[in-house]
Amino acid sequence: MKVRNKNNRLTSMPNLFQPFPVSTAQVADFEKNGHILLRTVASTDEIRFFQPIIRRVSHKHNTEKRKLEERDTYGKAFLQTTNVWRHDGQVKEFVFAKRFARLAADLLGVEHIRLYHDQALYKEPGGGRTPWHQDQYYWPLDTDKTITIWMPLVDINADMGMIAFASGSHENGQVENTAISDKSELFFSDYVRSQGFEVSSPTSMKAGDATFHRGWTIHSASGNNSKTITREVMTIIYFADGARVTHPQNENQEADRVAWLGSLSPGKKAAAEMNPVLS
Repeated sequence: MKVRNKNNRLTSMPNLFQPFPVSTAQVADFEKNGHILLRTVASTDEIRFFQPIIRRVSHKHNTEKRKLEERDTYGKAFLQTTNVWRHDGQVKEFVFAKRFARLAADLLGVEHIRLYHDQALYKEPGGGRTPWHQDQYYWPLDTDKTITIWMPLVDINADMGMIAFASGSHENGQVENTAISDKSELFFSDYVRSQGFEVSSPTSMKAGDATFHRGWTIHSASGNNSKTITREVMTIIYFADGARVTHPQNENQEADRVAWLGSLSPGKKAAAEMNPVLS
């Protein structure tokens, strides 16, 4: 039974085991475009329970102390807190949610899926653009069966840091060995235009809606032009069980190998303590 307080909020932790079925057509769209938007992946009640917890834990463990105007392009894009699940048991229940993991596995067409890590991305009022980039540039994994869920914890519109995708760009794999930066913005802006990729971006998302995208899908996010509202987004990254660690191709992949893959040696199965099977 759901228990509520006087403000009609749940006081007991929601169960995130219930499945979220996807159709054959939705899987086909994801395979074609490298991304998909799904509505109400988490309910209003579920978000209202977890959002303040994720916010509190993320802010507590965020290490950015500089003023917005003192940061570089990456720093202005968002306040980032990683592996939030390791700091709080309730956040762990959200990140380990069977519903999210099974949905990610179904979209990828794999039987089992492992956690890579989570990221809370808080784009402050006035926060800058997130440059075009490919996530998998950072990941020393020998599979392209990787996927990220990007879920707003507050309602957002196109003017608050909305995500945008270059549809079909995942088919070309890695096209540039570049981190998120002014350089990646310039390179991928030209690349997306020259390749004729359609840029797709939701006009609005409710808290609990979610996009899913492949690791090589080129994507970006606008700046947050709100004067008062922080764009709060929780992301969870997964990869297909059975993947192995590769030799790092850049310093960021080496940092990821240590931070998220337990310093496993190249060639080892990517199955550190921080990478449990979630579905």
